[in-house]
Amino acid sequence: MAKAHVLVIHKSLISWIFSKNTWLQFALVITAIFAVFANVFPLELQRRMINDAINLRKLDLLLFYCGLYLIAVIAASTLKYLINILQTIIAQRTLADMRKALYAHILTIPLVFYRTTQPGMVVGALTTELATASEFVGMAIAVPVTNVLMLIAFAGYLFWLNPLLAAVTFSIYPVVILLVSVLQKRVNIYNRKRVDAGRKVSSKVGESIAGIHEIQANGAFSVENKKFASIVDHLRKIRIIWNLYRLAVKAINSLFTNFSRFLVFALGGYLAINGRLELGALVAFLSAQEKLYDTWKELIKFYQAYQTASVTYSRTMEYFNVETEHQLVPKGRQPYELEGSIAVSDLSFVVEDGTQLLSEINFDLNHGEHMALVGFSGSGKSTLAQCIAQLYKYTGGKIIIDQKEVSQLSKEDITHCIGFVSQAPFIFEGSIDDNLLYAVMAKAEEEQADGQPKMPSLDDRILVLQQTGLFIDVLRFGLNTVLDKNEHKDIVGEILDLRKTFQQDYGEDLAEFIEFYDPNSYLYNSSVVENILFGDPLDDTFNTGNLPQNEVFNEVLAEAAFKELLLDSGVSLIEELIKFSDCRSCDEEILKLGLIDPEEIDDYKMLCHKVKKKGIQKVSSKGRNKILRVMLDFIPQKHHFFHLPKKLETQILERRVLFKEKITAAAPYTISFCHMSNYMHAQSIQTNIFFGKLIEESSDAQEKVNTCITKLLIKKTFLEDIIEMGLHYPVGTKGDNLSGGQCQKLAIARIFLKKPPVMIMDEATSGLDNDSQARIQNLLETQWKGKSTLIAVVHRLDIIKNYDRVAVMKGGKIIEMGTYDELMEKQGVLSALVDDKK
Repeated sequence: MAKAHVLVIHKSLISWIFSKNTWLQFALVITAIFAVFANVFPLELQRRMINDAINLRKLDLLLFYCGLYLIAVIAASTLKYLINILQTIIAQRTLADMRKALYAHILTIPLVFYRTTQPGMVVGALTTELATASEFVGMAIAVPVTNVLMLIAFAGYLFWLNPLLAAVTFSIYPVVILLVSVLQKRVNIYNRKRVDAGRKVSSKVGESIAGIHEIQANGAFSVENKKFASIVDHLRKIRIIWNLYRLAVKAINSLFTNFSRFLVFALGGYLAINGRLELGALVAFLSAQEKLYDTWKELIKFYQAYQTASVTYSRTMEYFNVETEHQLVPKGRQPYELEGSIAVSDLSFVVEDGTQLLSEINFDLNHGEHMALVGFSGSGKSTLAQCIAQLYKYTGGKIIIDQKEVSQLSKEDITHCIGFVSQAPFIFEGSIDDNLLYAVMAKAEEEQADGQPKMPSLDDRILVLQQTGLFIDVLRFGLNTVLDKNEHKDIVGEILDLRKTFQQDYGEDLAEFIEFYDPNSYLYNSSVVENILFGDPLDDTFNTGNLPQNEVFNEVLAEAAFKELLLDSGVSLIEELIKFSDCRSCDEEILKLGLIDPEEIDDYKMLCHKVKKKGIQKVSSKGRNKILRVMLDFIPQKHHFFHLPKKLETQILERRVLFKEKITAAAPYTISFCHMSNYMHAQSIQTNIFFGKLIEESSDAQEKVNTCITKLLIKKTFLEDIIEMGLHYPVGTKGDNLSGGQCQKLAIARIFLKKPPVMIMDEATSGLDNDSQARIQNLLETQWKGKSTLIAVVHRLDIIKNYDRVAVMKGGKIIEMGTYDELMEKQGVLSALVDDKK
C-alpha cells in the first residue's frame, strides 16, 4: 500500500532528519566515531611524552610520539572538516526540500488567508525562518553523536587517570544542567516573541512596497516611518532580552567550567606535590578537561540550536496551517471535459467575520450563452464571479457546471474548463510568450503526446495577438530587438536584403517620416557624436561617456582643429540648459533630456562661471571633458531649447570622411560605420531595415510606417521571425515594461489561447481605450458566443446590449435579470443606471 502523503505543515522537525538523508547521516555517524578516536588519542600521547620520553630523556621516543601526535591532529582536523561538509550538504538539501514543500502548500492556501497576510511575511518565512530549522537538521545527528561519544571517551579517560579528580570535575555539571534548562525556557519564550515581531517587520515592509504609489502620492513618509519605527523598536527590545538570556546560558556554562578547572588545579596540584599523581597525568588530565569543556559547550550550543529551530519551525508551520479548500487533482480519473452549462441556486457566501457578501443568487446559463453582471460598487459582482471560479468557497447553496457541484470538483477540473481574467491581471516576470502560454501550460502537461506536451503553435499565438490588439505591440518589440552579433549571423543577410527592398518600395513615400542615413546630410534625430562618427562603437572606449578621455578621438579632434568649436558650442548649450532648468520645477523634465543630472545643475553653473571669467583654456581637463560630453549627447530633434550652430553642423559634415579615415587607421575595428551594405549591430532591427530613424512618433506616422513594414515583412516571409523575437520581449517585474492596457490585453489573450468552455471576465477590459474595448467585445460576440459560456463583470453599460442575459446586482443579490431590451423596457434599476451614465 502506498504511503499516505503528509502535508508539510503536519511534518515534525525531527522527521526531516532522515528525510532523503539516511545514507548521509549514516556516513556522519561513522565519521564521528573515527573523529572521537582521533581526538582522544593525542591526550594519551601527551602523558607518555612527558612521563616516558621527556622525564627519561629519550629523544627517539619523543620524536616517535610527536610524529604520532601530528598524524592524530591532522586526522582530527580532516575528519572535522568532512563532518562540516556532510552537515552543510544535509542542511542545504533539507532547506531546499522545506522551501519547495512549503511553497507548494502556500500556493494552495485559500485566497481568504491572504486578506490578512502580507507578502513580506511569506517571503520571510520561506527565506529566513526555514534556514534556522535546516541548519539544525544538518547537525541533528553529527553534533550529538560526536560530542556524546567524545564526552564518554573523555570521561572514561579522566576516571582512568584519576577517579577523584574526575569525580570533582563532573560534580558541577548537574547544577549547570539545571540552571541552563531554567534559562532556556525564558529564551524560548522570547524567541517566539522574536519570530512574531520579525514577521510584523516583514509584513510592514511588504505592505509599504505594495502601497509605495500611495505613500509617495500622499507624501506619507513620516507617517510610515513612525509605524515602521514602532515595530522595529518593539523587535529591538525583544531581541535584547532574548540575547541577554542566551548570553546568560553561555556565561553560567563558562563560569562553572572555569570553576571546575580551579578545583583540578588545586586538588591535582596537591596530589602531584605529594607524589600521588604523575606530572604527565596532570597535564593530560588538564588537556582532557579542556576537550571535555569544548564538547560540553558544543552540546549546549546544540541544545540551544534545537530549541531555536523547534520554536521557529513550529511557529512557521502553525502560521501556514491552513489546508486547501478543494482537492487539487482528481483521484483515479482524468479531469472532467465539461461543456459549460451553469446552474446557480440559492447561493450565499459569508466570510469569517460574519459579513454576508452574497445571498439568494439564482440563475441558469446554457452552454455558449453570455451573461453580464452589472450593478453598484460593492454589490458582489466580483465575489460571485470568484465563487463560480472556485477562488472562494461559497458557504450555502449550489453552483452546478454540467451536473457537477463546483465545491466537489478538484482544482484541476476547474482550471481545465474555466478561464479567468481579473480586473488587475498579474503579469509574471519573463517574456510575453511566457505569460501568453501561462494559462495553457498546466493543461498541456496533462495532454502528453510522444513525451512532449501539446503547446499552441506560433500561428495560434499570432492569431490571439491580432484578436486582442497586441499584434502591433509585439511587432514593435520584435523590430526594436538588438541582435547579438554572434547568435544571429544567419538572419543579418536577410535584414540587409529587407533594407534594399524597403528603400526601393517605400523610401520616397516615407521620407517625411524617416530620416535616412545619408553620409552627406546632417542627422537631426541623432546625437552630435553619432553624426561625427557616423557609425556605432564596437569598443567601450568609443562610447559617449568615455570619448572625452579617448586618446584616438582627441587626436582626431585636434588634427581637425575641431575641439574648440565643440567646447564653445557646449558652453552655449549648457547655458541654455541652465535657463531651461530654471524655468522648470520638475526634475523629471530635465532627466528626460538625458544631458545633465538635475543634481549637477549647480556644478555646471559654476563651470560656466569659470569659463566666462577665465576662458575655456583655463578650465581643468576634467571640466572640459564634462562640457564635451554634454555637447556630444545633444540631439537637435529632441533638445529643442538649443539651436545647433550652423558652423558646427557644416564642419561635422566636412570632417566626417576625415574622422572615418583617421579612426580606421589609428584604431581599426572600433567603429562600425554606416553603409548600405553593413549591418549595424548596435542598432535595432527596425533601424537596420530603415537605415535611418523615425522623425516623429505621431500615431498617424507610426501607423503608416507599420503598414509599410508589415507588408514588406509578409512579402519577404519574415513576419513570423520578427513576431517570435517580439514574443521574447521581457515584460519586467509585474509587467512593469508594459502599459496597463497591454497587460490586460495579454491576460485576455492567454485565456483566448486556452480556449476554455467557460470564461469569467472580471472587468477584464476596464483599462482599455474605447476602440480596444469595442474590439474585444466584438470578438466575444462573433467568435465565442455559442462556443464558450461567458460570465462578465462589466463596468461599461454601452457594451452589454448583445448579452444573452444581464444580471443587475445590489447588496449581494441579483435584483433584476433578463435581456438588455427587457430590462430597459421595464424601466427598472438597469434603466436608471444607464441614464446615470449618460
